[in-house]
Formats: sequence, C-alpha cells, structure tokens
Amino acid sequence: MSKMSGGEALVNSLVREGVEVIFGLPGVQMYGVVSAIKENPAIKMIVPRHEQATTYMADGYARASRGIGVAMVVPGPGLYNAAAGLSTAYSVSSQVLMIAGQIPRATIGKNLGGLHEVNDQLETIKPVTKFQKRIMNLKDIPDSMAEVFSELRNGHPRPVEVEMPPETMVEKDEVELYEPAPQLRVAASDESIETAAKLIIDANNPIIYAGTGVVRSQAEEELIQLTEATNIPVINSAGSKGVISDDHKHSLGSSLSGKGPIKDLVESSDLIIVLGSRFALRNPAGDGCQIIHLDIDPEETKILEGRIQKSVTSVNGDAKLSIKKLTDKIKSMGGTSLNSPGEIVAKIREQITSGDQITEPQNSILDSLRAGMPKETITVWDMTQMGYYSRAFWKTYYTSTYIDSGYSGNLGYAYPTALGAKVAKPEVPVVSISGDGGFMYNVQELSTAVKYGINTVAVVFNDNHYGNVRRDLEEDWTGDYGTEFVNPNFVQMAESFGALGIKVTDPNKVGDAIAEAIAAERPALIDVDMIDTAKLPRPFVGKAAWAIPHEDLLP
Repeated sequence: MSKMSGGEALVNSLVREGVEVIFGLPGVQMYGVVSAIKENPAIKMIVPRHEQATTYMADGYARASRGIGVAMVVPGPGLYNAAAGLSTAYSVSSQVLMIAGQIPRATIGKNLGGLHEVNDQLETIKPVTKFQKRIMNLKDIPDSMAEVFSELRNGHPRPVEVEMPPETMVEKDEVELYEPAPQLRVAASDESIETAAKLIIDANNPIIYAGTGVVRSQAEEELIQLTEATNIPVINSAGSKGVISDDHKHSLGSSLSGKGPIKDLVESSDLIIVLGSRFALRNPAGDGCQIIHLDIDPEETKILEGRIQKSVTSVNGDAKLSIKKLTDKIKSMGGTSLNSPGEIVAKIREQITSGDQITEPQNSILDSLRAGMPKETITVWDMTQMGYYSRAFWKTYYTSTYIDSGYSGNLGYAYPTALGAKVAKPEVPVVSISGDGGFMYNVQELSTAVKYGINTVAVVFNDNHYGNVRRDLEEDWTGDYGTEFVNPNFVQMAESFGALGIKVTDPNKVGDAIAEAIAAERPALIDVDMIDTAKLPRPFVGKAAWAIPHEDLLP
C-alpha cells in the first residue's frame, strides 16, 4: 500500500493493466491525471488537435494492436466532441476506454452553470458505451478500475467510460492497487454445440459467415480449422476482412450486396453458420434456410432470432473456444460428407472479378492502390466511393489490416483512426483512404502526425465536392445542392505542417505515389485529382430505400 493522489492511482492502475499510451487533451479538469502521466515513465500521452481525434485514434490503436485503446477528455463538450469516435467503436465492437472529467463533486447535478457542466453525463454517453462508472472518492479507484477493465476484456467488446471530478484526482491517501483484470473466456454449452454440429453434418450446401467477433476473440486459426475440417466455404463481413486470407482456397471474400454470385449462394444455402456477426438487415437468408448464430452476446442472438431471420439456433460463447469446440464435436461425430469447395469458390471469385459488380474507374484505381502497398499494410477506409468499393474488392491477406467505420458510417474518421493504428504498429505501413470532404473533417491532425513522427500515409481523392451526395442528389432527387466547396492546395498544406506532399494527376497511377510515400518514412499526404464523381457508377447496388416513400419504412 502506497500513498498517492487519485490521478496517480488511476494512471498506475492503467499501467498495471498494460496501457502504454493515452490519446488525450490536457484540459482544465484533467490536470491531476495529466500531472500523473507526466511523472510516470511507463506511459505517455499523445495530444491531438481536436477531441474528436482522441477516440478515433484510440479505436485505431485498439483494432491494430488487438488490445485496448485509451482516450481522455474534459467533461461536457469535450466528451460530446469525442462521442463520434465512441459511436464508431461501439458499432465495430472495439475496446476503447474513455476517461472523462467531471465538474466538482458538490456541484454535480445541481445545474449551477459550472464550466463544462452537462447534467446526467453518464446518461448522455450510455448509447455508445457498454458500461459507465463515476469515481467520486480516491479509495474507490482500485475497485472501479478493476471493474472497468473486466468490462473491457469480457463479454461483448465495446467502449467503456469512466469519469472523475477534479478533486478526486488530486486528493492523496494510502491506496492498494489491484492486479490486472483477467479475461474470462466461456465456451458455448455442450448441448448447443451438439445441436449445431448435427445441423452442420446434415446440411447439403452450408456456408460460414464470419464477423468481427472472430477477430476480437482472435479466433482466426480456429475458423480456418473449422472450414478445412468441414469443407464449408467462408464469407466474411466487411469489418472482418482478413480474418481468412483472400488467398485461402475456401475464402469467398466479403461484403454481400443486393445481387451477385455471393448473394445467390447465400440465398440458395440450406444452412448458414454465423460466427460473431449480427448478420442483420442486409444479409437475409433464403426461405427455408436454417441459421446457427454463434456469438458471445446473447442479446445479439435475440435480435437475430425471430425478428430478422426465421429459423435460428443460438450458440452463446466466446468465439475462440466455441469454434474449436464445434470443430472437435463435428470430427467426433464422423465429420461432414462435403467435397472440397475449392472449385466452387474459384468459380464464384472469377464471376465476381469479371461480373457486372465491377465498376470503372474504381476497379483500376483500387488495383493501383493495392499494387503500391505491401500485403501487410493496414488500410483505413473513409466513407468514400473507393471505401464502398473496397468492401468487396480490396484484397486482404492478414487479420486486422482492413479498418472501416462499421454501421456507424462516420465521415472523416479515417485519418485520425489511421494515426492510432500506426502508433500501435509503427513497423507496419498504414494508409488512410479518404475523399477531400471527409479528410477535411480532421485535417488538423497532420500537425499531430508531424509532432509525434507518426508516419501514416493519407490518400485524398479530390473532386471538390461531397461526391457521393452530389451524385445521389443529381440522380435520385431534383439536382445538386450544397455539395461543392473550396479546398486548400493539399500538397502545400501538407508541406506547411512539415509533412511530405505528393500530387497525382492520374488516379490510376496512385500506387506509385503510395510506394514513394511509404518509403519516405515520414507523415505524407497524396492529393489525387479525381474524375468527376457525379459521372461515376455507384460502387454498390441500388439507392437509398427512403428516396421514395413506401410502407416498409413505416413503424
């Protein structure tokens, strides 16, 4: 037991839990924690230029490191600014810890108009966090931090928030810190595993649909053992690209769309084995199809069962343990009688790469992007035409190297998220891909990249518009309105920050610039002149359902 301040107890608890970096701003209510970070050589703080970037960077760090990312902001508006990144982390099941300040203890809930006061702050953050904790007294810090990290490491991985009033951070007392909170993996029950195994053995044309739950549980090897033991081909969600390499003979690729050979395969399957995914609205199975839904979160299986799909067998448990248990059970029961799917997979992949889902110039640009990067490069895709197209067509070879914003769909998240990923994996190339509209959301983080030597490459496809919105308005509504803007000279702007700026006039040659930027080993921005995006085909099928009112959208 040692005498320490609340800030020191918090920071020492983080260090014990394995935290090495915090993405935070040193605002007024956080000085007690900031001082403790400064005095502790085992941890450092990276200070971005906007609170929004704290949670995006923490999310990128968490996903690239396959661990926990930590953000820190002042209460009220600071937390509101950071909430966009929490929304993304929540939607993609990312382990992000938000440390927020509070106003002085005696004024909480009094609505006195204190600096940064927001009444019911815990309630405001609930929709984008799985757990919230307010620590009022120094003595409660060890218990509270053990609880916080237990929530982060166990169950459905999602963001967690902890907050303190400023005086708790500076008060001193004797404190005994705890050992790190353990990860407690729980396998699915024997009964549910046996039921699932029987369904798999009896199926004629099953498929596996792997989601981010496989990634978060680090169950990639168990997935490969399952597909190779059963000869069942694998589709993965966009968010789990790389969970099985696109080079694997059983891999069909990712991202179902409204039509195409993968969609046809799903609708003709008699059994879909959903692993760690919602398998929600965009992925309906065909009539008469049975679904095995293996997920750590019973609430997710409840959502799927009976509401979106008709026949669902729930298997609740940790993906890593439960997939292995399922594979072993299938083997012990004699295995499946399915032939190798290699020929079918190869045929479908050929149809995909030569079918009417291919659009130009997106495909050629994507090929150039891929050619300019090593296979292990971590890519972060903004809500942009190339990002949409990448979900199905970006070749991904390693787990946790393709990062998207999930169903949250945050425009502008890509660059700060890529910075966090690069902090986690400094030895691996990291590239963000944005449009000019999205990149300008967090353009100021070029300063952060240069200050800390975070050598991320930012690719900016520049058409001087919110291009997707412009095309939608022109094609589906009464015409363009409000989508045009004035951009800076991106190359000169990058150079003014001290970063490398590269201009590309032919987007089909962007790969050469990426190779140059990666080799430079410094923060870099590649400004790519983009063809008039209003004239490009949609890199996905159909348009928004709400473009025309109809009864299906009514509650």
